[in-house]
Amino acid sequence: MADQKADAGESLLRTPLHDRHVAAGARIVPFAGYSMPVQYPTGILAEHLWTRSQAGLFDVSHMGQAALAGPDHETTARALETLVPADIVGLKPGQQRYTQLLTDDGGILDDLMVSRPLAEEEQGHLYLVVNAGTKEGDYAHIAARLPANVQLIRGDDRALVALQGPAAEAVMRDKGCAASELVFMRTGWFDLDGARAHISRSGYTGEDGFEISVKADEAPGMWDFLLTDERVKPIGLGARDSLRLEAGLCLYGHDIDTTTSPVEAGLTWSIQKRRREEGGFPGAERIRRELAEGPSRVRVGIALEGRAPAREGAAITTPEGEGVGVVTSGGFGPSVERPVAMGYVKPEVAEIGTPLHCVVRGRPLAGLVAPLPFTPARFKR
Repeated sequence: MADQKADAGESLLRTPLHDRHVAAGARIVPFAGYSMPVQYPTGILAEHLWTRSQAGLFDVSHMGQAALAGPDHETTARALETLVPADIVGLKPGQQRYTQLLTDDGGILDDLMVSRPLAEEEQGHLYLVVNAGTKEGDYAHIAARLPANVQLIRGDDRALVALQGPAAEAVMRDKGCAASELVFMRTGWFDLDGARAHISRSGYTGEDGFEISVKADEAPGMWDFLLTDERVKPIGLGARDSLRLEAGLCLYGHDIDTTTSPVEAGLTWSIQKRRREEGGFPGAERIRRELAEGPSRVRVGIALEGRAPAREGAAITTPEGEGVGVVTSGGFGPSVERPVAMGYVKPEVAEIGTPLHCVVRGRPLAGLVAPLPFTPARFKR
């Protein structure tokens, strides 16, 4: 998906849309080994609010796309189930599921999306989308653990964009794309401006929307095509992060990593009943124990008073100053008009409404444990 151009002495990769971002006046920053747009001239605040009210277009081509190919669905799904805790065998054709690659002791190596194709001729394949910064390790980890009759096929020749926001469905419909009829976490192949696109109804902002995979050389044309709709504007990584924080979604390397389990992270909803009962995935003993007895720490949301945000690494204390946790993501939420944070705390202080402080440069910022997400999710279920 990325060419191998270097940026002024740095070995940064570029997505197929890099020139579009530069031409639009985006501020480009290094991110996960890529030159990526962090914001456009209108700024992060305007981009955030535009996505919540209209439709934002995100270049996420730095993410890793790959396929697993085996002789039939059950063979391929059972091979992946040895690495993740989700029920992959039970995926229906055209269905997508969120899960995690796990370490042997139940820590999270990465989180990923898994899709089962709809078409009969593609059964035995599973499509994967993994994080940019971890994809090389993910691919090596997965490939080394597959049986001989299942292969990992990298999708480096593809680009990925996300169209997110309340107007996204209408935009796709008005562009003549039948993907507008998908419901949340469903996927398929569709025609979009003459390109054959693999599209899912999903996203990372808490808004309704679509993730669209096309061949890398078709991405610039599709980007331009979608931007001809006045409801669509390009959005950078800065707004993407504030949108996902308000949506209460984990960012790998910050809110989840190899030290956190899916139970601690509040991701138990992604472990279906059959897997909880049968086990058979890395760290199953720890995860089943935490499900039964509760984990030693839990991820919570914290709504702060005032205007000052708490950043990653800030200590979380009781009002009396007892240390009870640490912030993993924090910032100002433009939609909720207040600073918000996520972090891990002891279970005894995790109840909604519990007063806590986030300590920034020695100054305690008062807040309350708040339900996640901070803004209502607007997925089309």
